Amino acid sequence: MLESFSNNIDISIIIVTYKSWNDLRNCLLSIKEANSLELKLEVVVVDNCSNDGNIFEFKKEFPNLKFIENTGNNGFANGCNLGAKNALGKYLFFLNPDTIINKDSIVKMFTFLEKHANCGIVSCNQKNTKGSYENNIRFFPNLETLFGLFRVINKSNLIKRIKNKNNVIYTEWVSGAVVFISKFWFDKINGWNEDFWMYFEDVDLSKKVTDLGGEICLLTNTEIIHNHGGSSRINIKTALITKTEVLISKHVYIRNHFKGFKYFILQLLVVLNNLIGKIISVILGLIFFFVPKLRLKALLYFNILKYYFSSLKNKTWLSPKSMNYPHKSV
Repeated sequence: MLESFSNNIDISIIIVTYKSWNDLRNCLLSIKEANSLELKLEVVVVDNCSNDGNIFEFKKEFPNLKFIENTGNNGFANGCNLGAKNALGKYLFFLNPDTIINKDSIVKMFTFLEKHANCGIVSCNQKNTKGSYENNIRFFPNLETLFGLFRVINKSNLIKRIKNKNNVIYTEWVSGAVVFISKFWFDKINGWNEDFWMYFEDVDLSKKVTDLGGEICLLTNTEIIHNHGGSSRINIKTALITKTEVLISKHVYIRNHFKGFKYFILQLLVVLNNLIGKIISVILGLIFFFVPKLRLKALLYFNILKYYFSSLKNKTWLSPKSMNYPHKSV
């Protein structure tokens, strides 16, 4: 049952959105349709300052939901933490606005966590609108997994690290699009890390859980539909921002989780891959600048160059968009 600002909530569904209103409406309608009388749900929607007036229409259309307006487009992690601060549930269900859920997935994830206290995070299969399933076996970034060639070489050893039994994959991390976590575990790991503006915050969240002995579980007997990238890959300008942040966030993750020689070698390998490994595609992008995909590669290269100069100047790997950036003006 959807509750309106009530206590004794079982699950708080938290959705962070930025100008993805069509996807959000479909997601909210799917939650309404999946509503179960067995569980008390609340929905908390955080608008990362879309600043287009649509939130007022949604407040009228969905009067029983909590709508929170962020002070800016402060990133996914910041939006999730803001939603969690305003949530009352025993469990927090972080959900992308470009997803369609069902009663089965909510009930199964809730029931699983109720029965498995050592599971810090549970997720489920994600299927796109074409019917293809997203990869659900993921490994933490390290020397074995950071690049595609390394993963191919170490594939057999990597697979051995993943347990799969009774419709549950015990993976290393799960996508931030579907993250079901107890309030107990969320507080224990101090929530989402706002060093990340976008991307790798889900890897970081899972890593913090496993570092404290928790398991990351993915249920294969239920699924949600995910229109992947619906809110972050709209046009070339948006794609440039998101692809730049992917590269930056990889550096931030290494900064936060490695020390000594491993830290140095991983950062160096990522820098070399970004500057030298992509040089051919950049040259093609400059020659065929009129081709959008190639133009994007060239622009991405210059963006990452700008980031590296900024990192040297300001002595930080953080993105200038990060809430924890040392010279950020709020």
